Amino acid sequence: MEYGDLLNDIRWKAKSNQIKERDGKKCLNCGDSKFLQVHHRQYHYVKSLGDFKKPWDYSHDVLITLCKACHDQGHKQFKVPTINI
Repeated sequence: MEYGDLLNDIRWKAKSNQIKERDGKKCLNCGDSKFLQVHHRQYHYVKSLGDFKKPWDYSHDVLITLCKACHDQGHKQFKVPTINI
């Protein structure tokens, strides 16, 4: 399953809605309330599974709400770290 497909999963939609609610339904970078997305501040590779955690399996503390523009800009400027667990 492709990563984009995982982001359409009902479990991710529920998790991302929780994060957006927690963050006051606004981008934590610029404060905009349009085109909101949830960003993983790090990815977790599970060595025993030989695969990454599913997007909805991350703890709330590594997820933040960003608008699409800030999210896209962040990915252009920075590489999201991968943590081996």
